Amino acid sequence: MLNNIAAFHPAAAALNSYESIATALGTGSSGTITFSSIPSTYKHLQIRYIGRNSASGGAFATLRMRMNGYTSTYPLHRIFGDGATATAYGVTTEVYIQDNMSMPTNTAAANVFGAGIIDLLDYADTNKFKTLRALSGTDNNGSGHIIFGSGLYQETTAISSVTLEANGVNWLTGSHFALYGIKG
Repeated sequence: MLNNIAAFHPAAAALNSYESIATALGTGSSGTITFSSIPSTYKHLQIRYIGRNSASGGAFATLRMRMNGYTSTYPLHRIFGDGATATAYGVTTEVYIQDNMSMPTNTAAANVFGAGIIDLLDYADTNKFKTLRALSGTDNNGSGHIIFGSGLYQETTAISSVTLEANGVNWLTGSHFALYGIKG
């Protein structure tokens, strides 16, 4: 039955449709993870991560994302919930895809990591802009949150590299990032 999901929802992928492309680990000495030379042989890409960064002050910080080194602006939307409040917003002027993905800082409770999934849809299609959707969340002993967001890479060039930045600090040891290709 799971292999027939795509018949009901075209964006769904069968379980055996995911192929590992690359993985990267946080070391505590760098705040940048780059997946480069991404092959254009898949329909979509997916990034899965667990992470924590070295920022101090505040329990959570933004994960920043950039495609192909693109330095212009990215439109994005975000829905945020923390168990007590829900907020939503959209902007058109971010220089990174950010605020859609968040993770704990070194100020959060010990050994707390955030987790997320980022889908890059039709990443190799040179006839349209690329859409991404992200789901991330963190629990900090009851004070965590969840974020669902989307963003737009306003270029028709295929995405061949993705950079994830810890917003000016370092990815701590135990952070793990994995890039998957989804067959079409």
